Amino acid sequence: MKKTVRLLLIFMSVVIIALAVGLYYFFMKGTEAAGGKPTADEIVENSVEIPEITTNLLNGDYIRISFTIQTDGKKAKEELEKRNFQVENVIIKKLSGLEAKDLEGTDGKVKLETDLKESLNEYMEEGKIIQVYITSTIIQ
Repeated sequence: MKKTVRLLLIFMSVVIIALAVGLYYFFMKGTEAAGGKPTADEIVENSVEIPEITTNLLNGDYIRISFTIQTDGKKAKEELEKRNFQVENVIIKKLSGLEAKDLEGTDGKVKLETDLKESLNEYMEEGKIIQVYITSTIIQ
């Protein structure tokens, strides 16, 4: 009898844990966890536009650049908007260590987007940055 009760308790515990993990995954991961990609409207709703920034590059050239940053949800977007001064600071520091040749071609721009995403995610507490998009750039 004791063995049956013990097995029943173990089975119920496993079912409850599996249910809790499933609910967490469903509610915390949102649309992407359900297997679908976010819609264009969801991407826009969770994105923050960074207005044009003008700064010097390492080699003396200067760059005018703007970004749109996609977050994983409304709370992350709100946090990112509050951290706007930190976002601009990270961008300016990153750009000041680059030369114009570092930003040439697709590879240079993708590397910048990836580096900024990683750097900015270190500041995030209420979610994460999914993607950084360069929306305009001029190097002179």
